[in-house]
Order: sequence, then C-alpha cells, then structure tokens
Amino acid sequence: MRTTLSNEEVVKLRKHPCVFSCTSKSVNYTYEFKIHALEKHEKGVTARDIWKQADFDTSLWKKSYFKDTLRDWRKIVRRGNIPSLNNKGGVQHDDGMTISLKAEKDKIKRLELQVRYLQAENAFLAQLRAKRAERNSGRMKNSESSEN
Repeated sequence: MRTTLSNEEVVKLRKHPCVFSCTSKSVNYTYEFKIHALEKHEKGVTARDIWKQADFDTSLWKKSYFKDTLRDWRKIVRRGNIPSLNNKGGVQHDDGMTISLKAEKDKIKRLELQVRYLQAENAFLAQLRAKRAERNSGRMKNSESSEN
C-alpha cells in the first residue's frame, strides 16, 4: 500500500462493503471478502483483478500490494488459523504467531526451566541422603533392641 491514503480516499474506502475498517495507513477487509478473494485466486483470477471486480480503485496501492496481501492470507489459512482472518487488526507482523501461541511458548519454556531446577534439586538431595547414609553406616544402631 502507499505510505498514506488521503482523507477522501479513507472516507471512500470506509463506505465500501468489503472494507471492515480503514485509516490513512491501513485497510482491513471483511472476513467474507478475504475468503472470496482466496477462492477466486485459487480459480486463477489475478490478485489485482479480484480487487477490480470488487469495485476497488486499484491505483491506490502499489502493484505488489494485492499479491502480497493474498500471500499473507494464504499463510494464515495454511497454518490452519482461518478464524484469525476475522481479526479486525489485519495480519500481524509477528510471523503469524498469535499472542496465545506466544503465551503457550513462554509457558512451555518456563515449565522446562522448572523441570531442570527440580531435577537438579533431586540430584542434590540424593547426594545428601547418600552422605547421611554413609555417615550413619559406621554407627551402631540400637544393638540391644535388635538382638532381642
């Protein structure tokens, strides 16, 4: 997309039925348009033609915008995350990793560290028990009660 859209262009795009929201720097499309565009592209319709058929003024964007946008949407679908096409924020530039996946990844990392800590603690306690057993093995235990 161009660096910025004019106020008039933003107003016009906000009225378009395929646009969910629009600012001077971004356009967010409806879920239905995204699915429709992906289906048409699968059937061989060029990316730019999809926008033209939807009655968009394609001169507002760089030549590669349409193809790049469809590529981003296809990535989301390939990852099996079709519901995230419904996000009003568009495609996030975090390599497609959602916040919940990041939280899950952080949780796994934290649990792995906890397991390593507990393993080290168990090894230390095992050594401590072994030293105590060694130290106690030289002592005579209550021999009178054991003989009876």
